[in-house]
Amino acid sequence: MRVLIAGGHGKIALLLERRLAERGDQAVGLVRNPGHRADVEAAGGEAVVCDLERASAEEVAKLLDGADAVVFAAGAGPGSGAARKDTVDRAASVLLAEAAERAGVRRFVQISSMGAGAPPSPGSDEVWAAYITAKTAAEDDLRGRDLDWTIVRPGGLTDDSGGGGVLLAPPPVPRGTVARADVAAVVAALLDEPGTAGMTLELVEGDVPVERAVRAL
Repeated sequence: MRVLIAGGHGKIALLLERRLAERGDQAVGLVRNPGHRADVEAAGGEAVVCDLERASAEEVAKLLDGADAVVFAAGAGPGSGAARKDTVDRAASVLLAEAAERAGVRRFVQISSMGAGAPPSPGSDEVWAAYITAKTAAEDDLRGRDLDWTIVRPGGLTDDSGGGGVLLAPPPVPRGTVARADVAAVVAALLDEPGTAGMTLELVEGDVPVERAVRAL
């Protein structure tokens, strides 16, 4: 399986690239900064430089040639303002989904966030509100497309080693945290389960092994 990953230098993406490479799949990480290529390659992936804030859908569709699946793992990241929450967390996802349609790549896994799907709470921090609004809009756009999409909403992310089990289910799931390593493991397992297409799933730490949690869906 050849999997193109937007946000290829992110923490979850690097873990996913390593996991896919170890099982014999091809991971292609899209990176904005050419200086990040070496990290993607060290994780076992192929690095392709592409700025999703500047590229056209046609340009990205060409990069998807030969791909079997797409993962949107991009995000504006800590320290970015409200404007980039929209241009990355929403607009880049919309662009990638449009490119997938053009390229005929049906399988699309989107990493969103718990809290998406509802308006931000009154009094929320401006940047957090912009982030949740952007993630909600990206989800809504994806649901309207002719793709085999699955949306994953992780809880608070940690750098723990993971592997202790997860709680993965349609919302609502009680709020909690989850290791980035377990998010990567869940995404890899979802790519193998086309029956999860059309599902929106929330993900936190739990006691069910990843593979079993995905099969149970």
